[in-house]
Amino acid sequence: MIMKLLISNDDGIFAPGVRILANTLAKAGHDVAVVCPDRERSATGHGLTLHQPIRAEIVESVFDPAIKAWACDGTPSDCVKLALWALLESPPDLVLSGINQGANLGTEILYSGTVSAAMEGLIEGIPAIALSLTSFSSKDFQPAAEFATSLVAQLVQNPLPELMLLNINIPAVKAEDIAGVAITRQGVRRYVDVFDKRIDPRGKTYYWLTGEVLEDVEPPAGLNLPQHLPLDMHVIQKNYISITPLQYNLTYSTGLERLSDWKFKFP
Repeated sequence: MIMKLLISNDDGIFAPGVRILANTLAKAGHDVAVVCPDRERSATGHGLTLHQPIRAEIVESVFDPAIKAWACDGTPSDCVKLALWALLESPPDLVLSGINQGANLGTEILYSGTVSAAMEGLIEGIPAIALSLTSFSSKDFQPAAEFATSLVAQLVQNPLPELMLLNINIPAVKAEDIAGVAITRQGVRRYVDVFDKRIDPRGKTYYWLTGEVLEDVEPPAGLNLPQHLPLDMHVIQKNYISITPLQYNLTYSTGLERLSDWKFKFP
């Protein structure tokens, strides 16, 4: 069965990850459309463009000839929203985002344009997959693309039981060195945020945000996550592919229970 796929990213239309992903899926026989930012838009979260027009231009000679592709001057979320409401003739069966250059693990997903693009599909009622290669230097996206292709084939036969987003991180190793696939919980990744203070040629002070991972820790116990499942960042260290199911509803269920007995008085 052929699936109609919409692919986006946050690394931009000319990034090798999206090109390899789209071409691999098209060669597998799927109907692929690509709508990506016209430049890198990493760490934009779920931002939308509201105060200026959004433009999209058809891109040729970048992807397989069977793929129709657009470059959009908006955010990753803009790209998917524009595709679903204006560019595509009919809705896709699945939205994919990536393959991102660099991991999206733990609380990094809150800032991730890759995950946000996929989440936009989920908000519109379409299951979605976010794919990330856990390296900022490796250019070997083929194992990740092959895994995505096998997963899509599996979803053709066995669709997701519920509407969800699968956040997938693939270790940056050769295919034969991947240890397996693990269903994981989202962990908490804490950073040491460092603002590098600099002076521009005009003598003005500016700051450049950098940061290093301080520690990876367990999420709060009150989230009631199944403790027998490993954390996403832990399995990556053992060369497993991590798959974490996500949703867009951020309601804190334990919080609802704890607040139910509160007595509010106003005014």
